[in-house]
Amino acid sequence: MPEERFRPNVAALIRSQDGLLLVCERADFPGCWQFPQGGIRKDESPEEALCRELREEVSLKPHHYILQKQGGPYRYRFPDGIKKNGYDGQEQTYFLADLLGPKTLVDVRTESPEFSAIQWVWPTDFDLEWLPPMKREVYRSVFRDILDIELS
Repeated sequence: MPEERFRPNVAALIRSQDGLLLVCERADFPGCWQFPQGGIRKDESPEEALCRELREEVSLKPHHYILQKQGGPYRYRFPDGIKKNGYDGQEQTYFLADLLGPKTLVDVRTESPEFSAIQWVWPTDFDLEWLPPMKREVYRSVFRDILDIELS
């Protein structure tokens, strides 16, 4: 049996100055809300990939936030044995970043929009039903490990 391959990936929990978390609705899957995330290129560190992804997806530049915590790796598999670009799933490094300015710095109207909308939620109000089932256990672990919150 061939060894499973996981795509290196980063994801960000962006926390506003009043303690809310940014969640974004995927443009390709309406009703699916998640944190900004994306693949790590061969020539990038996880921190470099995070900076690029936050700029590309939500218009945040490095001086707009400060990294507080890092966790992972966390893995999930794509459903039903699906492979994407030869990968069986994703292996993610998560970062907690505090926004240093107003929430209006976040803008998903980018050159190649991946998200159609955003909302700011209290971490304890995050609903796992917003996610596809394959990501739910990772989010449970991330909330526990990085935010010290148990999601049900």
